Amino acid sequence: MSNAASPTVVLVHGAFADASSWNGVVERLQKKGVHVTAPANPLRGLTSDSAYIAQVFDEIEGPIVAVGHSYGGAVITNAAAQAENVVGLVYVAAFAPDEGERLGEASAASKDAVLGAALVPHHFPANGGEPGTEFEIDPAKFHEAFAADLSEEEAAVMAATQRPVAEAGFSDPSGRAAWKDKPSWAVVAKGDKAAGADVTRSMAERAGANITEVDGSHVIMVSKPQAVADVILKAVAAAG
Repeated sequence: MSNAASPTVVLVHGAFADASSWNGVVERLQKKGVHVTAPANPLRGLTSDSAYIAQVFDEIEGPIVAVGHSYGGAVITNAAAQAENVVGLVYVAAFAPDEGERLGEASAASKDAVLGAALVPHHFPANGGEPGTEFEIDPAKFHEAFAADLSEEEAAVMAATQRPVAEAGFSDPSGRAAWKDKPSWAVVAKGDKAAGADVTRSMAERAGANITEVDGSHVIMVSKPQAVADVILKAVAAAG
């Protein structure tokens, strides 16, 4: 598999995480000769984050397979609708919203998710110095709600280095959905208590995604990087 003939894989992380959450997947894709990049997702709101990632897509030459984890799935859903060079979408324990949907409402409808009760609000100076609200996961609840199939020690490190997400990430309405006209794949983590396995599964089914179910927590790309990389490689092969 040569870099020239193959799409670039762009890995978009979700809320309460950073690009290092993709490290195990990146390593495996690079060993297969896939060109891969994992940009920083600003986590300041779905509208602005999607515009940022759409610009990342625009500055990459050639075809792209866009991969999103959790909230990152909503970001690629919006950003890829603005990018003609995105030829495939991969949702990893991820949201795949339709136009007009808000993630906060989708999460609240989940019977599997326990994340809402684990969130702690903080304040930050938003645009123009106006007060804004962002959320982090209570470190004491991080292991159970977010990363139950990692060790206590691994989860503690992730909890300490988590990046908060602005309230607008949950309240901004989603725009035009790229999955309506681009092929998609999905990894559903059966033990996902953050996004909720029921929500990610139903959204993937609605999108017509090729679904792979894997035993694991919300951070399935950390705990089972090979399973996630295998699905991405299928998307790359189909798109290439």
